[in-house]
Amino acid sequence: MVHKKFAPAYSIPVSLNPDIPCPVPGAATESDPLVATNDIGWRRALGTPSLPEVFRSIKLPKGAGFWRKMFAFSGPGLMVAVGYMDPGNWATDLAGGAQFGYTLLSVILLSNIMAILLQHLSLKLGIVTGRDLAQACRDNYTRPVSLFLWVLCEIAIAACDLAEVIGSAIALNLLFGIPLLVGVLITVADVMIILFLQYRGFRLIEAIVSTLILTIGFCFLYELVVARPDLGQAARSLVPSTQIISNPMMLYIAIGILGATVMPHNLYLHSSIVQTRNFTRNDDGRRMAIKFATIDSTVALFFAFFINAAILILSAAAFHGTGHQDVADIKDAYKLLTPVLGAPMASILFAVALLASGQNSTLTGTLAGQIVMEGFLNIRLKPWLRRLVTRLVAIIPAAIVAAIHGESGVGKLLILSQVILSLQLSFAVVPLVVLTGDRRKMGNFVNTPTMATIAWTVAVVIIGLNVVLLYRTFAG
Repeated sequence: MVHKKFAPAYSIPVSLNPDIPCPVPGAATESDPLVATNDIGWRRALGTPSLPEVFRSIKLPKGAGFWRKMFAFSGPGLMVAVGYMDPGNWATDLAGGAQFGYTLLSVILLSNIMAILLQHLSLKLGIVTGRDLAQACRDNYTRPVSLFLWVLCEIAIAACDLAEVIGSAIALNLLFGIPLLVGVLITVADVMIILFLQYRGFRLIEAIVSTLILTIGFCFLYELVVARPDLGQAARSLVPSTQIISNPMMLYIAIGILGATVMPHNLYLHSSIVQTRNFTRNDDGRRMAIKFATIDSTVALFFAFFINAAILILSAAAFHGTGHQDVADIKDAYKLLTPVLGAPMASILFAVALLASGQNSTLTGTLAGQIVMEGFLNIRLKPWLRRLVTRLVAIIPAAIVAAIHGESGVGKLLILSQVILSLQLSFAVVPLVVLTGDRRKMGNFVNTPTMATIAWTVAVVIIGLNVVLLYRTFAG
């Protein structure tokens, strides 16, 4: 990837007010307020901000204590955490638990730790530079490279939405008997819902997402109580086993879990939605924003870890060693939970949690699609049209899949979609690590040597696992 040359700070057109985009390109001088008060090395024209409808729309209480500030910054982390417990995770976690028991719990834990680090880098990029990851890539790389990254990201979003849309459609089918294809088409309605809710305030969207997450958590808490898993074995399985690498099928599921847990489009989403907070745009304000946003995302992602671990533990307790090791299909799990566990509500709450998960994920996935399209292409469309276009990127493939395959093979398609996400993940992680490690862009907030080492280690591990996956796949 080739970096564009950066001109001196005083030669780049900027706005004198960081809250107002620069309407006409013009030369700024070192006496301009933005230049004088901002020591960030990345000077650039302030074009239309990320998600302009809600940009800096949430005010922060002045002179507030820790908990009031924490409450003000709470929300983006939960919206990001949604992507870590979507129906794609269900498919890989169910397959992993049924086939290999508790063994792959260590993969979920390691993936969650990676996610916490990467989401921290993502929110830091957005807070410090005022650019989301897609905009930053467009600013930093040549147009062919940016277009290449955009295409890959759209493929990842389509793969992710395939899991979310099909997951929601399966839940509607299980609960209400709605045909799969009709269920897929119903999810188009969330475009208008997002459009309506976002203009009512971003806090409303965050509240709905939080409610759905709590619903999922309650459902799985019940499932774990009735499943009575071996918690000692589960705890021991948090330590990685060499068996994961040596067993090709286990490796395939493990990389699927990695792809389902560390979601590439979440890196774009997080770098944007943290900018909904109207914090002071100086070093102290940015430092405070990074601190509270990191706490928010870390707590939320640990809750996502609980959900993912609960799905795998439930599958291991209910299906592994009971003659149902081949369960990888969500519908099979739904049908078997009640008779295997002997709990009448087990299957129903499983489907309710699936529906809440799918609806949550389509909300945040559509926002991520908008961010990616606007950021990489710098397009200017009406909000409803932007969301309709980004939604169709997922709806059309999902509808085709549902029409052709019907109810058969959906579980395998879900797992495949997560492997595709994992293969694309490197192309989001590497630019993120590069950008946050560049002092010209991050100034005093550039990654420390320790952070840079850890970040690059995570990137290398992700790339290495994907290389192994490709080798195993094509070598048979």
